[in-house]
This record gives sequence, C-alpha cells and structure tokens, in this order.
Amino acid sequence: MLDVQLSATFRDAVGGAASVQIDAASIRELLRKLVEQYPRLAPHIEAGVAVSVNGDIYRDNWGKQIPDQAEVFLLPRIPGG
Repeated sequence: MLDVQLSATFRDAVGGAASVQIDAASIRELLRKLVEQYPRLAPHIEAGVAVSVNGDIYRDNWGKQIPDQAEVFLLPRIPGG
C-alpha cells in the first residue's frame, strides 16, 4: 500500500485529505485507482499531472514501476521548460 501525498490542488477532490492510501505497482495503475476511488480527481488527472516517486518526477512514463515503501507525490503539471 502506497501513501500518496497530494498537493493542495487535489485535496478538495479527496475530501480534504493531505494523503491517501492506494495499492498500485505502477504509475498507470496508481492513476487508474485514484480515479476509481476518488472520481472527482478525474478532471485533474485528465488535465495533466506529474507523479514524483522517490524524488524523480514523471510526466508521461506511466509504465514506471513504483517500489514498495516509495515516497509518492501527486502534483499538478506545470507547463514550461
């Protein structure tokens, strides 16, 4: 089970919680299960998010495996370069 930390942008969609518990092995599975458990997150995820796993930020590599006990943050995608 992963403890997923949420940026303030997403907290209203999960009832105000700063983190949620999700059982997922990859970023793709994590995002799918987040939407299943918290449907109000769907518009945010569809608009674009980034996922930080142990300090590495992923914007598109949803196949990335998430190690057990990883530090995971869900962040809004910030445009620019």
